[in-house]
Amino acid sequence: MARQIVPSRSFHSLLTSRHYPLPSPAPPLRPLLLPKALSRATAAATPQLPRRGRRPVVAASASAPAPSSSETEAVPGAWGKVSAVLFDMDGVLCNSEEPSRRAAVDVFAEMGVDVTVDDFIPFTGTGEANFLGGVARVKGVKDFSTESAKKRFFEIYLDKYAKPNSGIGFPGALELIMECKNAGLKVAVASSADRVKVDANLAAAGLPVSLFDAIVSADAFENLKPAPDIFLAASKNLGVDTDECIVIEDALAGVQAAKAAEIRCIAVTTSLDEDALQQASPVFIRKDIGDISINDILVLSTD
Repeated sequence: MARQIVPSRSFHSLLTSRHYPLPSPAPPLRPLLLPKALSRATAAATPQLPRRGRRPVVAASASAPAPSSSETEAVPGAWGKVSAVLFDMDGVLCNSEEPSRRAAVDVFAEMGVDVTVDDFIPFTGTGEANFLGGVARVKGVKDFSTESAKKRFFEIYLDKYAKPNSGIGFPGALELIMECKNAGLKVAVASSADRVKVDANLAAAGLPVSLFDAIVSADAFENLKPAPDIFLAASKNLGVDTDECIVIEDALAGVQAAKAAEIRCIAVTTSLDEDALQQASPVFIRKDIGDISINDILVLSTD
């Protein structure tokens, strides 16, 4: 059962509650385990799985048995041991970036301010306060109240775009989560969104919170992505060192946060193109979460 799960309550109480437990300070950073070149023998012994469709769990070495249950520890691959995967939510698990921008446009329209969905792209992945407040600064909105704007944003977003089981989950998200768990990896949501949006999005995507070993949201943090705090807290909550974690991100701020935390990162091009994401040097880039295999995670193949 994931920690920090908020019990079912009214929408108002979800918006106003700030009683989530604060994460413990992150453990001291250990040197980042950088990849070593695969020898011909190692490369030949490592099974390569197709990029599309669901794949069976494959061990990193042909001589090691494939994990068959969540009680089996994953076999270290050529890129080092992997014990946990930290999933960003918007743009990774949930196809929610565009709906979020449309809800934000609605908020500004109610204030009589003309904005477009593209105005919010530079602030993607940085948390609702900066997502809305950044555009307000650019547009010169006077007397802008971040808290009022956030409250209205959540009301519009949950009412129009994130109804339970509305199908906003990316194809392949649930399958990859289950493959990670079956390989003995811990899984967490590590999002710059407030917890009310995390819960709404997971419900809309049909992803039970009970799937995750930890859920870390923006509420308890002053510094959001691209600061490393959320990823460091997720690593701490899981009890896994940062050099045994993998982050999956779609936003430039998220990839930068993973780099700041010295955690290896797989990026997906659901929000930004490959050239934009390359600025933060992820280990490699895929189209979306359905294009990531368990073999990618265990071995971190860049082929």
